[in-house]
Amino acid sequence: MNYEEVMKLALERGFYFPSCEVYSDANAGFWEYGPSGVSLKNKFLELWRRELIRRDGMMEIDGSQIMSKSVFEASGHLGNFADPIIKCTKCNSTFRADRTIAEIANIEIPESADLIEFDNAIKENKIQCPKCKGDFSSTKKFNMMFKVGIGPQEEEAYLRPETCQSIFVDFPRLFKTMRGKLPLGIAQVGKSFRNEIAPRQSLLRLREFYQAEIEVFCNPGRLDDVEKFAEIEKTVIRVQTDGDPISMTCKEALESGTVPNKFVAYYLGILTEFYEKTGIDVSKSRFRKLGDKEKAFYAEVAFDFEVETTIGWLELVACNYRSDYDLSSHAKMSKEKFEVMDNDEKVLPHVFEISMGIDRSLYTILEHSLKNDEEHERMVLSLKPYLSPVHVGILSLVKKDGLKEKTDEIFLNIKRKYDAFLDHSGAIGRRYRRLDEIGAPFAITVDHQTLEDNTVTIRKRDSMEQSRVEISKIDSILFDSVGFP
Repeated sequence: MNYEEVMKLALERGFYFPSCEVYSDANAGFWEYGPSGVSLKNKFLELWRRELIRRDGMMEIDGSQIMSKSVFEASGHLGNFADPIIKCTKCNSTFRADRTIAEIANIEIPESADLIEFDNAIKENKIQCPKCKGDFSSTKKFNMMFKVGIGPQEEEAYLRPETCQSIFVDFPRLFKTMRGKLPLGIAQVGKSFRNEIAPRQSLLRLREFYQAEIEVFCNPGRLDDVEKFAEIEKTVIRVQTDGDPISMTCKEALESGTVPNKFVAYYLGILTEFYEKTGIDVSKSRFRKLGDKEKAFYAEVAFDFEVETTIGWLELVACNYRSDYDLSSHAKMSKEKFEVMDNDEKVLPHVFEISMGIDRSLYTILEHSLKNDEEHERMVLSLKPYLSPVHVGILSLVKKDGLKEKTDEIFLNIKRKYDAFLDHSGAIGRRYRRLDEIGAPFAITVDHQTLEDNTVTIRKRDSMEQSRVEISKIDSILFDSVGFP
């Protein structure tokens, strides 16, 4: 399915929609999750916790969204967190330089490139304003931080542009109080804020967005001392360096030098295993190794986990080996000690980061799961059952003859254990179609035979297969099907 069809589904079935849409002055880049979207997002995050956090014995924190100016001076965001922009001298419209050049001249220039490269490309290709055909001024940098004033004195502070900085500044306390031991993973889920120049395409580029970030603190001298590597050495990952993506096991990626060490290979492996369980087609994924001009300013080695969609490759996760950039910077700014003991060795840990965009991940899951069943004239959201916003629809064939009361009784008995939807209204076929579109893997229909023998019809979403089952067996059927793998 394409972007437009996913957008239609999102709006009509309560997955997500624009913020403040009833007002004409609503700002772009802000979207809200409806009931279906919240349910999908929460289950996605529970799978993330199960497959990454609990699997690896990590810690999870919940940090503040507003942080002091000193944090972002130390992190480098106030000096480096900027996008290249160009402004029309005629109509004063502002554009991202790299995207405008790519869209008009089909030339890819990394956003971190020197400003003169953008100016030269605009001049050589005679690129003009797409709105009025005016000329552009020289390329400048635009810092994307959201500044806020604290208290009546309006002390300078900022909304966080990423969730990881609180992990870094909290590291000494967490390592001490939680009896930490390297390697130590610390995770956080929450909102980040970036003043994007041109937010677009709903969840794909937002000014307020969800991240699930993991920072793994490690001893830089022990990056190949990873016993857990055996768990994923046969896991297949797709890596792109220069040419097309190549499928290889994590062990092959390590031995060929495609990834630098067992430590990085291990986390690329478990990340691939996680996304396979979300229902994303991992045969359409790649870990793209970034060049020097593409990497973030803090990264020594960087891989972007990208997935192919109908609107191109989307970056879902940034995997960055940040070395000791963050801890050494905060130690210098704060004058606090960030070194820890690893056995008998005193070290300043290095950091490997797995920074996941939740919103983009959810969009990709929806696109890869939405199918047009032309034979049966229906749209089907074939989500993994454990991610479905609704696990089961409970339907009465008609509302009379005691069927409504029996249906209500069944719903009451299972609604505390599963996400169930009660529906008495409309033709049964249309009710099935609505459940198919929201991704419910099962529909249970109560009919006149139910009153005679305590059986119901259970319908499977993908195959449309229907069978009679005893009411007493509903719980075990749902338990076996919608639990996490």
